[in-house]
Amino acid sequence: MSRLANGLWLRSAIALVAVAVTLPAVAHDERADKCGTATLNGLYVFSASGFTMPAGAPLPKAVTEFIRFNGDGTLDVLASTHSINGVVARSVPGTGVYSVDDACTGTLQFNGGPGFDLFVASRGGSLWMIQTDQNNVLEGRVVRISP
Repeated sequence: MSRLANGLWLRSAIALVAVAVTLPAVAHDERADKCGTATLNGLYVFSASGFTMPAGAPLPKAVTEFIRFNGDGTLDVLASTHSINGVVARSVPGTGVYSVDDACTGTLQFNGGPGFDLFVASRGGSLWMIQTDQNNVLEGRVVRISP
């Protein structure tokens, strides 16, 4: 074997070993991207805007609230302010339930309130919610601010 061919073979073998060694790490990272109900755990702030559409013209609405996801499918709303067509109201604390599947999607239902579909970042640091109730267009982001 010539010196050039020997050097190419050695570099190719090293590259192949490097790829083989990193494959388990890649596979591990893919497993880490799976979600579940426990993915959401801690204090989050939810901020969203959109419209509600009663009979007649659509009315703008916005909401910001603190939500504590308990990691077990239950949640607590600690504080909430919403504005519908410019009328501002603060809500009393509330509760709800949620679920998250291994594809990082899920649902949330506030007790006595609206329902949402969830799209969760793999480690639960943030998620996006869209309201699923008829005659409403509301979507926003939820960000974890503390464990």
